[in-house]
Amino acid sequence: MTDYFEIFGIPRSLNLSTDMLQQRFYELSRELHPDRLMRKPEAERQQALDKSSELNDAYRTLKDPLKRVYYVLSREGFDVAEQRSKDVPPELLEEVFELNMALEEMRGGDDSVRPQLEAAQKNFTGMLAGVDRQLEGLFAKYDQSPSRDTLSEIRGVLNRRKYIQNLVDEVQKSLVPSP
Repeated sequence: MTDYFEIFGIPRSLNLSTDMLQQRFYELSRELHPDRLMRKPEAERQQALDKSSELNDAYRTLKDPLKRVYYVLSREGFDVAEQRSKDVPPELLEEVFELNMALEEMRGGDDSVRPQLEAAQKNFTGMLAGVDRQLEGLFAKYDQSPSRDTLSEIRGVLNRRKYIQNLVDEVQKSLVPSP
């Protein structure tokens, strides 16, 4: 499998200019466009089609910061499979316990917990923003001096982020009335 960064001719980096990436994507897309290859042999057209498909996959991955970091982690041998662990980050234990109780009450029809859930949603959304800022700093640290230790730290923060995102999603789902 070709390295996605190599496809674009750019150095591996966790902080990319999406404008630059998009511009490079359009340039490469034009080179591989089927209309330019109409008179070429079938094998050449198929090869261009395969490269175009790979280019699209690479672009979709690299333009999204989270997909990009998961891609780099997987290329560096880190396990990026779906985390199924229900381990609660220790600093969230009490809040998650209270949240789960409120969610159960809401599911049971007790709308009086709505303000508590709205406050929890705001709190967890704020935590998510903090985690994203932390990731930005770690991305810059990795780009300055790529190391497995930094990637390992990033992986840990991503696990925490995923857990918090699941909490935000769960609260959002409970706050939206069922059709």
